[in-house]
Amino acid sequence: MGITRVANVTGLDSIGIPVVIVSRPNSRSLAVSQGKGLNLASAKASGIMESIESYHAEHITLPLKYGSYEELNYTHRLVDVERLPKISGGLYHPNLKILWIEGYDIIQDELVWIPYEMVHTDYTLPLPVGSGCFPITSNGLASGNHFLEAVSHGICEVVERDSTTLWRYFSEEKKLKSRINLNTVDHVHCLRILEKYKKANIEVAVWDTTTDVGIPSFLCTIIGKENNPLRPLYSTSGMGCHPVRHIALLRALTEAAQSRLTFIAGSRDDAIRGKYERYLNQDIHQYFRKQLEIKGPLRKYCEIPTWESKTLNEDVSWEISKLTSAGLKRVIVVDLTKSEFDIPVVRVVIPGLESTDEALGYEPGIRVKKQLENST
Repeated sequence: MGITRVANVTGLDSIGIPVVIVSRPNSRSLAVSQGKGLNLASAKASGIMESIESYHAEHITLPLKYGSYEELNYTHRLVDVERLPKISGGLYHPNLKILWIEGYDIIQDELVWIPYEMVHTDYTLPLPVGSGCFPITSNGLASGNHFLEAVSHGICEVVERDSTTLWRYFSEEKKLKSRINLNTVDHVHCLRILEKYKKANIEVAVWDTTTDVGIPSFLCTIIGKENNPLRPLYSTSGMGCHPVRHIALLRALTEAAQSRLTFIAGSRDDAIRGKYERYLNQDIHQYFRKQLEIKGPLRKYCEIPTWESKTLNEDVSWEISKLTSAGLKRVIVVDLTKSEFDIPVVRVVIPGLESTDEALGYEPGIRVKKQLENST
């Protein structure tokens, strides 16, 4: 797969949460992946699996169809494209010929064709014919030790991005009410990470971003309590989603540290100059510090729903039940597993959920528009 280096970069920061970078120089998207965890071994596994996921989505050999929605809709079962995330100024229209790939809908128990652009991550130029309609992201790309673990991971990631995007469109008052009182966190692993932040003099804020879907989701933002002009570091954030709330929180807490180290290491292809210039803007530093200093009626951690199971089957079944209860009718899985590696890799697409609002050309979808309408 072309992985040449797994580097422990934990020591580049003062926090001590294990973070690694994984280099794959011949990547067709990002040449460097990241991994984080409670210990170095889990961070390495996290980073390597992320790189493996990208490789699989860059080298898809599954059959494709080329045609417009209007052409293929009469002979093939196609996804409702209107429920997929679009991009501002996108080229899509029902008569545009694009590439399609077949996935399996685990709710409707049927095969369905979806736009190939929603699945692959081969961003070498020229892009595949018909590109420029949907967001360029890795949202829903997931791997695991078992196929169902990969599916569950993919579902949670798509829900996580939807949850965070919706939260960012909240009013300031509603955001304030969703903030978690970290003194009420009672899980040993989460407390261990919070203690590391405390010792490093890092301010931590966590918000409950769980939506009507009901799968626990969190957003975490960190920033140094004191401004060091010789080492200006912008606030960074992490997200987490999982049926078990402490796992969701742990993912958000560790991802925030990973994001910070990503900028310190300077290894990401998509960490462009403009992002680093924000690090030097003291007005932005002060704005975020003031935001984190605002204290309101904080939520208790125990108020966040949680669900634990004994099997992966139960996890996926529960996640599907939550999605259908929220009015979502399809969960489409494209199996990208390659026989030569036998590592389960999937791309999960859930029509109706929001894309990440950080995607290039993000355009608010059905759920954000509805939320904005209800708030006016």
